[in-house]
Amino acid sequence: MAVNKVIVGTTLRMQFQTGVDENGDPVYTTRSLNNVKDTAPDQDIYDVALALSQLQEYTLTSVMRVDTGRLEEAV
Repeated sequence: MAVNKVIVGTTLRMQFQTGVDENGDPVYTTRSLNNVKDTAPDQDIYDVALALSQLQEYTLTSVMRVDTGRLEEAV
């Protein structure tokens, strides 16, 4: 039985370092943008994340693309 994945949603997730804790370890926060066009190229999503990071107070440490898919039996 073959299975196909159908993308049903894409999210841009950006991680920022917001400081350090009492042990000197970095503290992170995540900001997400939902409803990203699932056909958007990775480079475009990355460029948007960099542009948005310029509006933030904290340092951007990671850019993630999260695709959510539905698995369906191939017919």
